[in-house]
Amino acid sequence: MPRLSISDGSIELLKWLALTAMTIDHVNKFLFNGTNSDAFAIGRIAMPLFVFTLAYNLSRSGIDSRDYHRTMLRLVLCGAISIPAFILMGDINAALQPLNIMFTLLALTIILYLIKTGKVSGYVVAVAVFIVGGSIVEFSWQAIAIGVGVWWYSIRPGTLALFLAISSLAALWTINGNLWALVALPLIVFASLIDVRITRKQRLFYTYYPLHLYALNLIRVPMRDVGYLFF
Repeated sequence: MPRLSISDGSIELLKWLALTAMTIDHVNKFLFNGTNSDAFAIGRIAMPLFVFTLAYNLSRSGIDSRDYHRTMLRLVLCGAISIPAFILMGDINAALQPLNIMFTLLALTIILYLIKTGKVSGYVVAVAVFIVGGSIVEFSWQAIAIGVGVWWYSIRPGTLALFLAISSLAALWTINGNLWALVALPLIVFASLIDVRITRKQRLFYTYYPLHLYALNLIRVPMRDVGYLFF
């Protein structure tokens, strides 16, 4: 199988595309009650791109346990800071069931770290994290499986790894009700064929995610004051 090789700039481009898709989706969901079907379709692309960029970056040579630990810390802090924003836009149950995408990426990072140890105990705990984590995070087991497949293929290209990633991506249909997530595939292939010069903003995602959620909360205030109903 061909080895996956994407430049830093192209990975950054995918991250920007994911941020844009996520923002469009959240504006539609939290300001317009999810009434725009086109915005909903665009939003289905965001998570697969986020999962891909994280898994691919963690598969790079030279990544050690400290990188995994730093990523875990950033994800758990960002995810926790974002929970009140979801509560304000819904309720406590909506914010915690399921936990937001940061915790999905956290579960993936923990699993990849445990697999990387190469120990039997690591594999056993990784399975437990997959089962439990997938039941409580956004986009469930499918999202985590996509990341495992991408990471596995990036390190050791093979049919099984590719099948795991693509079949899990298609399985998002059970959550999304459509196959728009598959649009991420041609975007990733295209990114692997070009070398875009974009400066990497390492902490952009972790900063932008909670900030845009609280910004949406502020925008909802005047909309509510003029009689707009959110549900």
